[in-house]
Amino acid sequence: MQATISFVAGKWQGSADGTIVVRSQDQDRVRRVMAKNGHLVTQMLDQAQSEAAETQSQWPINQRFDFLSQLVRMVGQGNAVSLIVTGPGGLGKTHTVREGLLACGLKEATVDGVNGEGTFKIIKGYSTAKGLYRELYQNQDSVLVFDDCDDVLKDPTALNLLKGALDSYDRRIISWNADMRDDDLERSFQFNGRVIFISNLNRDRMDTALKTRAYCVDLAMSLSQKIERMQVLAQSDDFMPRARREHKADALALIQELGPRCREVSLRTLQAVTRIRAAGGAWRELAEYTLTN
Repeated sequence: MQATISFVAGKWQGSADGTIVVRSQDQDRVRRVMAKNGHLVTQMLDQAQSEAAETQSQWPINQRFDFLSQLVRMVGQGNAVSLIVTGPGGLGKTHTVREGLLACGLKEATVDGVNGEGTFKIIKGYSTAKGLYRELYQNQDSVLVFDDCDDVLKDPTALNLLKGALDSYDRRIISWNADMRDDDLERSFQFNGRVIFISNLNRDRMDTALKTRAYCVDLAMSLSQKIERMQVLAQSDDFMPRARREHKADALALIQELGPRCREVSLRTLQAVTRIRAAGGAWRELAEYTLTN
């Protein structure tokens, strides 16, 4: 059965024998669904790759990561109050943000509650509107990094709180007018901190009012752009520092060779294959099996 992945009308499309199996803006999801349904992708249409790359950005992927580093420094230094970062997971968004804030001299908030001016805090996963309000209140002078907290965008109350925090006004007043039942929280306060929101969503799916309040960096990328990004990271001593450089290079070459047959292409993929390469033996066969099944 011939299976292909193409890019049609702004979405990735997986087809088998001419029948559409799945459509999504997330290329990795299309690969996973195709693999789950037993469809071995034999072709990633070159035209689709070109169209996707042109649609996603006119800027090279590594240059966009450079732009991200510059904007993170602006937030860390207080020259910008908000930044939205969108793009697929597993290719270094959070790492780039964290390293950029540390490079500005900020300290990461610890579990024992050390926060305030000169610190940043990374919040991962689900957050209710009330939880968001509490985080903004308790870290009103810090840099808050919301990482993979996309559920916040589905709650109108939480979304309005986030809009207030991301705004560029000199005075940002955050208010909670519902039943409080928390003596340690004020109903209204001035938020002096900065916010970085990292999302795995496509940029087009982000709330327009949020995007107009913040600097935005879109890191959506085609398969070839993912490989291009991974080539740079694989040469860095910070990425898997104990692994031999030739092992990382061999792993990346295999991922590039298998291309759309891989269930997922990310730094996690590169790490997994590099470890298999380091183990020796019939590593290529084992790596191919783990990547495609």
